[in-house]
Amino acid sequence: MTSNSSNASPAEKAQGQGGLFSRFLATVEWLGNLLPHPVTLFALLSVFIVILSGILGYFDIAVADPRPEGAKGRDPDGMIEVISLMSADGLQRIVTGLVTNFTGFAPLGTVLVALLGVSVAEHSGLLSATMRALVMNASKRAVTFAIVFAGIVSNTASELGYVVLIPLAAMIFHSLGRHPLAGLAAAFAGVSAGYSANLLLGTVDPLLSGITESAAHMIDPDYVVGPEVNWYFMFISTFVVAIMGALVTEKIVEPRLGKFNESDASIDLGKQTMEAPTDIEKKGMRWAGVSFVVVCLMLAATVVPENGILRHPETGQVAGSPFLKGIVAFIFITFAVPGFVYGRITGTMRNDRDVIDAMAKSMGVMGLYITLVFFAAQFVAFFKWTNLGTVLAVKGAAMLQAAGLDGPAIFILFILMCGVVNLSLGSASAQWAVTAPIFVPMLMLVGYAPEVIQAAYRIGDSVTNVIAPMMSYFGLILAMAARYKKDLGMGTLIAMMLPYTMVFIVGWTLLFYLWVFVLGMPVGPGAATYYQP
Repeated sequence: MTSNSSNASPAEKAQGQGGLFSRFLATVEWLGNLLPHPVTLFALLSVFIVILSGILGYFDIAVADPRPEGAKGRDPDGMIEVISLMSADGLQRIVTGLVTNFTGFAPLGTVLVALLGVSVAEHSGLLSATMRALVMNASKRAVTFAIVFAGIVSNTASELGYVVLIPLAAMIFHSLGRHPLAGLAAAFAGVSAGYSANLLLGTVDPLLSGITESAAHMIDPDYVVGPEVNWYFMFISTFVVAIMGALVTEKIVEPRLGKFNESDASIDLGKQTMEAPTDIEKKGMRWAGVSFVVVCLMLAATVVPENGILRHPETGQVAGSPFLKGIVAFIFITFAVPGFVYGRITGTMRNDRDVIDAMAKSMGVMGLYITLVFFAAQFVAFFKWTNLGTVLAVKGAAMLQAAGLDGPAIFILFILMCGVVNLSLGSASAQWAVTAPIFVPMLMLVGYAPEVIQAAYRIGDSVTNVIAPMMSYFGLILAMAARYKKDLGMGTLIAMMLPYTMVFIVGWTLLFYLWVFVLGMPVGPGAATYYQP
């Protein structure tokens, strides 16, 4: 494939690469490119829901409500009817609810608040210095694991892993006499294929939990899904995914790449430099670590004692407590305080104005997300108002039960489906906003809790990121890889990353089964495995 291969048609790419699998990948890319922008997609889906509700409402489509008599939200006649929005009442509801749908969309506020804290740690340089220290201080034997691990942890800071760690990993491998594309692949696998795993809660946790909670309300209006509900499983997944990524890199990807030929590069590699943390950065990290421990101890004092002020006021338990309900505020604090301490030590942040500027910069790049949320919020609200999601869930649950697919094996199909959808709809929030209103209620009716359903979704959403041309950073990674192989095309990058997807989807799904159904462990604090009305 030539350097101009990115301009070739899907058919030409398939012919150039050869093989059935390559033709399949080219077809996926072509189909993905046919989809409109996610903002346009949600706008079209909202219009579609209005029209569909009018048609189904005209024919009085309804299903029997599976909830027991007297349950909140259950109609006295025991039926769930499709409500038409193509009516005077429907139009009034759309017009009057347009703003409140947006401002009341659960993920919006939680994500923005969490991002304010992360932005301080990011713009002060703390997150970048920490990643460099983690990777560059590792021994040659452990460097592969360290890179994948650092990629997973970097997800807390959103795009930082893509922009900083992936090119750094390629330089590190090159400096060690190893193939730089293997380092790039290892970091890309951690940042993108291991996207949902992490040691700490990040901005993706409140984002997904808000969508899950909205979907769960179709069955149980009082159900609460907090940002922390998948933390246990995602914490242990961090180490398992890092081990899998290191093994795939060293046993499959690096041997396949062979010895690196300097003449293949499109840049002068002799000018590449990578800087270890300076003495002042190390001092800043030490004091940031101290401040992080202090903040954690202060938070622990509110929940560890039996009479902790942030425990549940009635039960005295941590589950359902103000601490967990306010977890987003603590994400903000645990990033903002160490970030500012680091900035003060290193000189990157001297006063409150620098902190405000950092927060403002992060908010400035959220314009597209806020636009997307506006239209996604309308779609979710319309879907809920019409009862279409509930009707589909009841029908789907009945079909699954009739087919005998109500056991844990159903999650294999669910994870695979999420992975396939992710190939063409790369945004985690966009994909979950579309699919959660259908599958969360459906699997709740089969008997599984929203927390477990969300954990399974996060596996499927993560593992195919590295082979999804529609993923927002895929073009950036392709450009980075082309520095080390000037004739590299999309097919080459996908083929290099495909082993990670295959191993991760099998290994991570097995971990999910072992954790949830064999060991009977909760996926997060206070998280249920089975739904009981």
